[in-house]
Amino acid sequence: MKIRILLAITFLTLACKDKTNDFSNKNGTQKNQGEFFVAFNELSADYCNKKQADIAFQYNKLINKNEFYGQFLVAKNGKILFEDYQGFAYKEKEDKNRKNKPLHIASVSKVLTAAVILRMVDQGKIGLDDKVSKYLKDFFHEDITVRMLLNHRSGLRHYGYFIERDVKWDKKKRITNQDILDLINSGKIHLESKPGTRFAYCNTNYSLLALIIEKVSGMRYHKAMDKLLFKPLGMKNSFVFDYEKHHDTVSQTYKASKLRLAFDHLDLVYGDKNIYSTARDLLKFDLATYSDKFFSKKIKKEIFKGYSYEAKGEKNYGLGIRLREWKEAPTLTYHNGWWHGNTSSYITQKTDTLTIIALSNKMTHKTYQTKKFIALFNAKYPVKLDASDVGGANE
Repeated sequence: MKIRILLAITFLTLACKDKTNDFSNKNGTQKNQGEFFVAFNELSADYCNKKQADIAFQYNKLINKNEFYGQFLVAKNGKILFEDYQGFAYKEKEDKNRKNKPLHIASVSKVLTAAVILRMVDQGKIGLDDKVSKYLKDFFHEDITVRMLLNHRSGLRHYGYFIERDVKWDKKKRITNQDILDLINSGKIHLESKPGTRFAYCNTNYSLLALIIEKVSGMRYHKAMDKLLFKPLGMKNSFVFDYEKHHDTVSQTYKASKLRLAFDHLDLVYGDKNIYSTARDLLKFDLATYSDKFFSKKIKKEIFKGYSYEAKGEKNYGLGIRLREWKEAPTLTYHNGWWHGNTSSYITQKTDTLTIIALSNKMTHKTYQTKKFIALFNAKYPVKLDASDVGGANE
C-alpha cells in the first residue's frame, strides 16, 4: 500500500509541472476564457506538491477505484492540483471515462441555467423581480417572480409529483417543458405555499427558467446554452441532452450494482438537469465567474447571499447556488445533483479561489463527501478531518 501511494505522489509531483494540468499562465493568470480573463496568484512548487499529496491521500481513502465510475478534480487559483477519471461512461460499449468524456451533471445543470439568466439580468434583458408572466404568456400564478424561481421560493410543486398525483400522466409519453407550463396554466396544479414565503427545492422552477431563456433569446434552450455559455467559455465537451439525437451515444447511468438504467418519461425536461459536461469544462465555467465581465459585482452580491431564514440552520440557497452559512468560516458555496444513477458535486469557494468537482455516472453518495477537501485549504471550515487524513507524502 505504501509503495502505491509513493508512486501516486511521484506521478502527481511530475504532473505539477505538466502544463496540460495548468489553467493559468506563468504569472498565475487564467487562460482560455477570452474576455473573461482573470488574474490569480501563482502557486509555489512546494505548495503545489504538498496539496497534491494531501488530496491524493484523502482521495484514495474515499474512492474505491474498482467501483467508481466518474471524474474528480481539484483546482486552486486556476491550477489543477489533482484530477482522476475512473470506470466506464458506457460499460456495454467499453467506453471509458476520460477528461473529455461528458457525463450527465444532474442538478449542477441548475447552476448553468441560472448563469445564463443572471447574465441576461446584467444585460438588462430580464429583471430579477419581473413577474414570470411577463415572459411566459398566461402564466397562471401572477405573484411569482424570476427571483423566486432562482431561489426556490416560488411555492410551485415539483412536476415529477404533480404529473403522478394530479393529472395521471401517461408514462409512455415523455413530458416536455412546455407540457409542464401548460399543466400549470390549466389551473389544476395548486401551489405548495404562498410565493415568497418559504424555501422548497423544486425542479419545476428551473424548467420554467429554461423556457424564459428561450423566450428572451429567441433560441431553443439547447442552442442558447451553446451560443451564450459553452462556446464563449471554450466548453467544447458540454451540451444539452436531446433524446432522439443522443440517447445511445452519451454516457449511460448505472445502479451501484452496475446495472444500466433506462431513460424514462422525465428525460426530455431541461433546465433543471440534462446538461452533459466534464470536470474540466466546469472548471472553465467556474474560473469565468470570478470575472466582473461575466457577472457584475452587483449581481454577484445577489447570487451568493441567502434568501431563506424562516427555518434555523446553516443551510441556505442563493440564486442557483446552495449555501452553508457558517459563523466561524466563509460560507460554503456549492451545488449537488442526483438524476437516475448520476450524482454530482460542484464546489466553488471564492474566498479561497478553490474549485472541487465530482461527477459520477454510477450511483454513489461519495460525490457529496468531497466537500471535506475544503479543510485541506482552510482550517477554519467546520469539516472533520483526522490527523491521519493529511500528510500523505509521509506515508
